[in-house]
Order: sequence, then C-alpha cells, then structure tokens
Amino acid sequence: MARSALPSNTALPRLAHVDLLRGLLVVLVILLHANLRVPFGPPALAEALGPRLAGILFRSGYYAVIVFFVVSGYLITSASIRRWGDLSQVRPAAFYRLRAARILPSLLLLLAVLGVLHLAGSAWFALDTGKVPLWRAVVAALGLHLNWLEAQVGYLPGPWGVLWSLSVEEAFYLFFPLLCVACGSERRLCVLLLVPIVLGPLARSVFSDNELWQDHSYLSGMDGIAFGCLAALLAHRVPQVPSAAVQRLVLWMGLGLSVLVFCFRKEVFQWGLTRHGLQVSLLELGIALVLVAMHWRPWRWAANAATAPLRWFGRHSYEVYLTHMFVVIPGAWLYQQADVPPAWIPLWFVAVIAVSGLLGDTVARWFSEPCNRALRR
Repeated sequence: MARSALPSNTALPRLAHVDLLRGLLVVLVILLHANLRVPFGPPALAEALGPRLAGILFRSGYYAVIVFFVVSGYLITSASIRRWGDLSQVRPAAFYRLRAARILPSLLLLLAVLGVLHLAGSAWFALDTGKVPLWRAVVAALGLHLNWLEAQVGYLPGPWGVLWSLSVEEAFYLFFPLLCVACGSERRLCVLLLVPIVLGPLARSVFSDNELWQDHSYLSGMDGIAFGCLAALLAHRVPQVPSAAVQRLVLWMGLGLSVLVFCFRKEVFQWGLTRHGLQVSLLELGIALVLVAMHWRPWRWAANAATAPLRWFGRHSYEVYLTHMFVVIPGAWLYQQADVPPAWIPLWFVAVIAVSGLLGDTVARWFSEPCNRALRR
C-alpha cells in the first residue's frame, strides 16, 4: 500500500539549503572555466591566496559536478517519495514526462544554438569536424552518450563539453523508475543502489586507462547519484527525527568528509585515496550525510538575505550550467582585447559570474520554466 502521496504533476516547494548548495556549486564550475582562460590575478593577489585556497576556488569544478550528482539523486528520490508515497508505486510514464519537461527544453535550445553557431563557422563554438561531425555530437547529446564520445575524440568545445554530466544523469533517470517498480520494495532498491557505490571507485581507477573516461564514465558518476538516493530514503524513512546529538554527529561527519576532500587534496592524494578513486566516494558520502542532517533540521539561516545571491544562482543552476560558456569564452576574448592591467582581473571574474547568472535566469524565466509548466499540464 502506498503512503500518502501528491498528484504527480504537483510543483514541490523549493528547499533553501539545496538552492544555496547548488548556487555555490555552479559558481565553482564557472570559476574553473574562467580561470582556465584568464588565470586569476594580479600575481600578488594570486600568490596571497596560496595554493590551497586557489585550488578550492579555481580547481573544484569536477568535484562540484560530483556533488551535483549527489544532490540530483537526493532530490529526485525525495520528489518521487512525496509524489507517489512509496518508490515501488512510481509511475514510469509520469516520471519520464516530468523529467523531460524539466530537462529537454533547455537542452534542445542549447543544441539548436550550437548547431547554428557550428554551421556559421564560429571560431569559439564550432566542432572540429576532423574529430566529430555535428550530427554525431547531437546524436550523442540526445542519446545519453556524449561522455563516451568525448572520451574517444577528446574534449569538445565550450558548451558541448558540459553535456557529459547530463549523459550520466539522464541515463540514471532512464532506469530509476523501472528499477523502483521492478524491485517492488524500497529495501531491495537500497541493496541494488549499493552496486554503483561499490563499482564507482573501480571505474575511476582500474576499469580503464583513459583519463577522460575514468572521470566521466557512467559508473564514475552514478555512485554519487546512488548516495543521494540512499540519503533521501534515510531522511524520509527514519520513523522519528533523531535526537539533537545524533543530528549534530551526522552533520559534522558529513561536513568533515566534505572539507577533507575539498580542502586537503594533497594530503588525500598522499594517503593513496585519489589513486583508488576513493576521495570522490568520501566526498559523495559526506554530502549525502549533510543532506540527511539538513532534512532533519533545516538550516534557517540558509534562507536569510545574506544567502540570497547564491540561492538565486541555485534556483536556475541547470540553465546557468548549460549556458555559462557563452559568457566565459567571449568574456575572455574581450578581456584580452581590452589589454587592461592585471589589477582588473578580479573584476572580470565578478562580471563573468554575474552575467552567467543573468543569462541563466533569462533562459529559465522566459523559456525553460514556461515550457516546463506547459509540458506538465
């Protein structure tokens, strides 16, 4: 018997702490791509930051995507529980319709724009047809295997490259409702979710010697989604909220693991965790524990005025993620053409982040959200 549920097309309320986390993550992705094109400066300021802080700010894009996977698994499982009461009662057709309504409009718009720019011969965004023709890249993006294609031919330009993570996430969405129904119970589903968690470190270390595939393969990211699913099940199915002491323990364990991987990379590498792909597993586990703790006791300060800018990014993190390279690449060219002093570099970074947010907000407000509402109806 299904627990109490909502109509499948009901819009669920936003979670301030999740928007805050997603906003931080997408800013880290922008900072990575901006720093690759215009290294942060001036030199004295970059040196003052030190290698540890510089690594956290400007080289955390991959870890940010991994955390996005955990958050996605958590949200899709939480939403399914709230809509259908029990995961064994998930309706695959309705699930696919809701996912398509959210994902496809922005993705199709992006591919249409990239196709036009490619045919126009854009120096910034056109594909190298010696490596991959346009039709093949479009088929890979829509066929959930752009991550595999990129591992075969090398990095694709600009906004094409960010689509590797969608291939992993959408492949999970394809099988998730079917597995929920086939397992017949949430307990059996939990056991099944342990499989990608076990295989994830192996995919990042021993299953392939292709470095791109080690980072971007399905198993390399699906363990994060599985951690997020288990976090949602734990958060929703604990019969009563644990004591404050247990809540604090779970929270500090999660924060400790997350900070360890994000902030102490040299030490984690020296311990051999990176070589075996386990640093990613620890980060995923840490974020999953934080999400569980925040479900039990939401952070009230996450919704205050000070966090509003990051939550604004988080509300449209998908659109910002898909479109930010349209800002980063021309922005880097404009900066280089302007030939301004290095002291202006921090201002350029701020401008790139702000314009990326505005572009994502515009796409969400005037295109993807209206499409989402229409398709849901």
